[in-house]
Amino acid sequence: MEEDLDLSAGDRRSKQSAFWTMLVLAAVIAAAGVLTDSTATVIGAMIIAPLSTPIMGIALGAVQRRKSTAALFVTGGGLLVVAIGALASLVVPASYDLLSDSQISSRTSPGLLDLVAALATGLAGAVALSRRDVAAVLPGVAIAISLVPPLVVTGVCAGQGAWWLALGSFVLFVSNLVAMVAAGIAVFGGLGYATAGRQREAGPVRRTYVALGLVFAAVGLVLAANTAGALLVQLWTTRATNATADWLADSPGASVVNVQAHSRTLYVQVRAPADLPPVESLLAALQGQIPDGVPVVVTTTEGRQIQAGRVGD
Repeated sequence: MEEDLDLSAGDRRSKQSAFWTMLVLAAVIAAAGVLTDSTATVIGAMIIAPLSTPIMGIALGAVQRRKSTAALFVTGGGLLVVAIGALASLVVPASYDLLSDSQISSRTSPGLLDLVAALATGLAGAVALSRRDVAAVLPGVAIAISLVPPLVVTGVCAGQGAWWLALGSFVLFVSNLVAMVAAGIAVFGGLGYATAGRQREAGPVRRTYVALGLVFAAVGLVLAANTAGALLVQLWTTRATNATADWLADSPGASVVNVQAHSRTLYVQVRAPADLPPVESLLAALQGQIPDGVPVVVTTTEGRQIQAGRVGD
């Protein structure tokens, strides 16, 4: 296990060159998949990304109470992937709406469920590494845990100056990293791998576990707050949709197309073949349904049908 997860053990040159080569290729593939909004391409990058190896190396080193260079590889690899994402952002127009890309929008607002999924995936990965009879599930673990794509999204968003989006995707990466390390420590410790390192140099194990617990708690609080915020936004959006539907009730053929909150503004898109009722009545209907002071923008789409004729006539 130590030979597999420690990039500084055994044939270091071969393992490290393979690590950096595959990481660069995975980052380039992920950047291409993110910018083209291609799920299949991003999944391909997840499969070949080697970043989970040093992450699990951190967990094994903590269990065996020995010094490890795994954290250095994770830090250096993470910075490299972010830099590649930032370079890829140079081809994105400044006016491009990053949130219109599902590969970006799905990774900039993590919640508690992402942490739960990462923890379960980390447990599966640690078990697969420690048991050869279930090693075949490792590609599935690589797909389930999101490591390189969030870092690429962080670089792309930072390169575009969207710092809040970059922070959201970076929090997703950190939550996955912490969950994997915690899961690895639990599995490796439970399987007795601590015995193998008992005679090695003992480090401040208690402080390491306390620090990991504090980071895990901090990430959990951030994700919990983000989850609560997302639920509130969903509640306010639902209320706004109902209020808009009541506002259009007396307008024949009018309907609500979409209501969404973006950048602290509520955007209401309606389909109306005739004139709309006064917007003042919509604002009055929204009072008490959404927080006061929220700007509301109404976009109309005409629902008229035009008989254009037949092609070729």
